Amino acid sequence: MGLEEKLPAGVLLTTVEQVIGLARKSSVWPATFGLACCAIEMMATGDPRHDFSRWGMERASGSPRQADLMIVAGRVSQKMAPVLRQIYDQMASPKWVIAMGVCASSGGMFNNYAIVQGVDHIVPVDVYLPGCPPRPEMLLDAILKLHDKIQNTKLGVHRKREIEELEKARLRQLPLLDQPEVVS
Repeated sequence: MGLEEKLPAGVLLTTVEQVIGLARKSSVWPATFGLACCAIEMMATGDPRHDFSRWGMERASGSPRQADLMIVAGRVSQKMAPVLRQIYDQMASPKWVIAMGVCASSGGMFNNYAIVQGVDHIVPVDVYLPGCPPRPEMLLDAILKLHDKIQNTKLGVHRKREIEELEKARLRQLPLLDQPEVVS
C-alpha cells in the first residue's frame, strides 16, 4: 500500500521545485526582437487566431528588464549584435532565448561578413526554431517545448550541481546534457 492510497481525497503531493516550475512556465514575458520577415510571423502569433496569451504570455514586454524570454526573429547584422547582447544582459535571470527562423539560427542564406552566422554566437539559445519564416503554429510549439524546459529546471543547490556537471562535461569534451532543442 503506497502513500497515495493512505492520503485523503483531494490531497496532492509535490515538491517546491515543481510548484515554482509550474508558476514560472505559466508567466513567461517575452521581449520580442523582430528584425526581418520572421517578425511578421511572430506578431501573428499574438493575434486572436493563435493567441499565445493562452500560455501565460499575454504581456509582451517593451522593456528587457521586465522580460524573461527573448524571441530573436530574423537575421542579426554585425552592427545589431552589440545591441542584442546589451538587451540580453539587461534581462533579469532566469532568462531564455528562442532563435526564430533559419537566419537567427544559422545566418540563413546570408552567408556574408555583414550577418551574424547564428545568434548563438552572441547569446545562449535555448530553442532553435527552423523555417523561412516559421509559421505561428511552429512558434507556439517552440514555446511549449520551452515551457517543458522551464518547468523541469532545477533550483538552488540542485541547479548548482547540474551546472557543475555540465561544466565538467564541457571540459571533458563530452556531449552536454542540456542541449538546446530543435523544433521540427
